[in-house]
Amino acid sequence: MKFYVVEEDRTAGFTGNLTVRFPWGFPGVTACETCGAAGGWAGLQYPCVDLSEFPERTALENPGRQVSFEEFRRLRDLVSPFAPPGARLEPGADFGPPTGTGTGTFGDFFLQNPWSLYIRREALERLQGEGLRGLSGCPVNVKFRGKSPPYLLAMQLKFQGRLRGEHVSAQENAPCPKCGSSRHTMPQLPSFDVRTMSDAPDLFRLSDWPTLIMASQRMVTVVRQLAMTGVRFVEPTT
Repeated sequence: MKFYVVEEDRTAGFTGNLTVRFPWGFPGVTACETCGAAGGWAGLQYPCVDLSEFPERTALENPGRQVSFEEFRRLRDLVSPFAPPGARLEPGADFGPPTGTGTGTFGDFFLQNPWSLYIRREALERLQGEGLRGLSGCPVNVKFRGKSPPYLLAMQLKFQGRLRGEHVSAQENAPCPKCGSSRHTMPQLPSFDVRTMSDAPDLFRLSDWPTLIMASQRMVTVVRQLAMTGVRFVEPTT
């Protein structure tokens, strides 16, 4: 089966924009003494995770700060029971419904940035009715200007798939013995190991690079048959 990168369709003419933030998020980490890794990840978004009853939620309300790896690990262990199975709980991960304001017009799909995907509720229901797997989203907490605001769902996607081995050296891929970080850079022309996608849902984030959202051939076919708008699908090399 083929897989495609999901991108914004800038030719569609929609003007939608969201000014939002997640109510909770892990802080970044200070530089690791062993490998030097610091900061946090983008693309680790869990809009369906409700931390309103989390005892230390105030520690997650200023995600822009940095803490030691030991403090991050403590927070991660406390949050873990609230997270879905298989979640990547890394520095910079965000939780809860995106909250803020919205303006403009929206297609069936909307990408605020390459790693933040929203789908209209009615569009998601149509896709689920076609039997597509892995489509899960939660309502946003957004006030829209104008009449007939869209009912947008923020997508919470599973992780699947890896870059082909020649793009990730053994040294880059080896996790740090202290903080567990494994760092590599995205190649200019990435290609993907389809063997690691054999049981992938129809919409997912790439495990190696969570800012990349991928779709199966099944999903691409259904979206095109239903003439849905807002995104385009780019076939990468494999």
